[in-house]
Amino acid sequence: MSYKPKMTYKGKPLVRKDNELYYGWMTDPYVLYLQILSTAPVDGAEMPDKVQVTLLSTDLSKPMKERTARQSVRHGLYNALDIGSIWLEKAITAAKAPAPRN
Repeated sequence: MSYKPKMTYKGKPLVRKDNELYYGWMTDPYVLYLQILSTAPVDGAEMPDKVQVTLLSTDLSKPMKERTARQSVRHGLYNALDIGSIWLEKAITAAKAPAPRN
């Protein structure tokens, strides 16, 4: 039976637990890790304000420091997901590309 994510963004699963989100397939070479650092009230609801975006390698044999490919802080969840999805697509495409021959 295949996995059906409850929530997706641009065709990839988006999983949230408290202030942490993971975006992407764990079978891909990279995923996106988002951590909500602060929230702000908007129309009576708390919305993510400051979000740390980290592009992580899914290679568990590497230490965590080596798994971090890119990192940034963005204002708003949409801005974080937007830049993060670009990083993720570029990293996955580069990882799957064949190595150049000499």
